[in-house]
Amino acid sequence: MGDMRIARCVADGNDPFYGIVSGDEGEEIVTQIVGDPFYQGVQPTGTTHRLEDVRLLAPVIPRSKVIGIGKNYPDHIAEMGGAPARVSPLMFLKPNTSVAGPNDPITLPSFSDEVSYEAELAVVIGRICKDVPAERVKEVVFGYTVANDLTARDAQRTDGQWARAKGWDGSCPIGPWIETELDPDDLRVTGELSTPGQEDELSQDGRTSEMIFSVAEIVAFASSAFTLLPGDIILTGTPAGVGLIEDGQSYTASVEGIGDLTNTFRR
Repeated sequence: MGDMRIARCVADGNDPFYGIVSGDEGEEIVTQIVGDPFYQGVQPTGTTHRLEDVRLLAPVIPRSKVIGIGKNYPDHIAEMGGAPARVSPLMFLKPNTSVAGPNDPITLPSFSDEVSYEAELAVVIGRICKDVPAERVKEVVFGYTVANDLTARDAQRTDGQWARAKGWDGSCPIGPWIETELDPDDLRVTGELSTPGQEDELSQDGRTSEMIFSVAEIVAFASSAFTLLPGDIILTGTPAGVGLIEDGQSYTASVEGIGDLTNTFRR
């Protein structure tokens, strides 16, 4: 498929479409493609738009699931008061109704007073697969995007399992697009908190090389439990520095080689 940035967007209030984003920063062009790249490949049409003239949507709505990985960075385990490194990845599921797009306003859930941000690298699956060996994971990956694994900490503490704490509507913003060619093993992952009238604060700053389980190990492990479908998303865990988000604040999760994902939060 080659190195491409695949976005999903709308222009002029028409139906959503997929496109290839190209060009230098500030001068990007979106070239519309035929149908759905997960099933029809990437076939450019003659239609182009300036990036500033379209609205970016979540680059994919998973057909079946978002698989999250908890406690995959040692510093984050330490800040959450957890035990030492795990022997296997800790998995949880987020429903596809949790997915939101870049710049979408996120409504904080009424049941929580403690919603936390978590900037993460996300893997997007490109083909149906099961029991994938780690050395063949590249063959099943469509590409990579940025995610914010929003978590209601109070519900996480009280519920005993994480479905509500991590699965509420809007708890999985992803974007801005899917980068199809990327080496995921040593990328900078950052998160910046913005409060109106204050200076932005870099709250998270880590590298995927610090992960306890690599992308290949995570995808292989997930595929041992679940059949993975095209468009499924696997979150890879968050570096240290997580904190709470309040009404009116915004958060920008960034991954080197992909881009920035910003969302504003409101009660």
